[in-house]
Amino acid sequence: MDLKLKNPVVFFDLETTGIDIVKDRIVEISYIKVKPDGSEEVKTQRINPEMPIPAEAQAIHGITDDDVKDMPTFKEYAKSFVKVIEGADLGGFNSNKFDIPLLAEELLRVGIDFDFKKRKFIDVQVIFHKMEKRTLSAAYKFYCDKELDGAHSAEVDTRATYEVLKAQLDRYIGAEYEDMQGNKSTPIENSIEALSEFSSHTKNVDFAGRIVLNEKNVEVFNFGKYKGRAVADVFEKDPGYYGWMLNNDFPLYTKKVLTQIKLRAMQG
Repeated sequence: MDLKLKNPVVFFDLETTGIDIVKDRIVEISYIKVKPDGSEEVKTQRINPEMPIPAEAQAIHGITDDDVKDMPTFKEYAKSFVKVIEGADLGGFNSNKFDIPLLAEELLRVGIDFDFKKRKFIDVQVIFHKMEKRTLSAAYKFYCDKELDGAHSAEVDTRATYEVLKAQLDRYIGAEYEDMQGNKSTPIENSIEALSEFSSHTKNVDFAGRIVLNEKNVEVFNFGKYKGRAVADVFEKDPGYYGWMLNNDFPLYTKKVLTQIKLRAMQG
């Protein structure tokens, strides 16, 4: 089943120097841009991370320092990729927890303040885990009945992610599921809005989940001594906490969100 689209959706996958969204860097980015008419744009670009690629990362994706030494840096490639995702929604596998947060960090690091809040995110892994609870290779076998050759190649993983989502639509659209109270529902609908909502774990305000919305849609801290407390209230009663966070090893995107909340409180 093909996606019903109002806007283009860009499925993408990152290969990186590691899994720390603050410290690690992109070494390869691959995307499939699916347009409302069903046409596709596909590209894979290797990136010079301007740091050595650790052996443990090379063992996963097979990309070495020599492979990327003559490739563009992310700063050189970033504007081209922003043009690809401008006006499009975003999809991936574990993308809500890793690929999108790391991409946001890389963009802010090179001075590009892309407004992710205007985009819808579809995380195929979340849909898969909610429905079947397995890995990408297993998802590909389960939904598409094919073996995933070349897993951990960004383009192979990106293509598999897109194919898995279409197969998920075939399997789940129109199907009824019963919860523990006996209530029946059809949890998946063929729209970007519904898929984005279904594939979201939490009501994160920042990608790292340091700040979330509570039941009243108020931004609250999700960690530390002020967990559950409204961010604006904490900054009013403990102004030094804002400076402490800005000067410590938190993601740039988290710091951006904190600054937005602080400025809004000052103006209000």
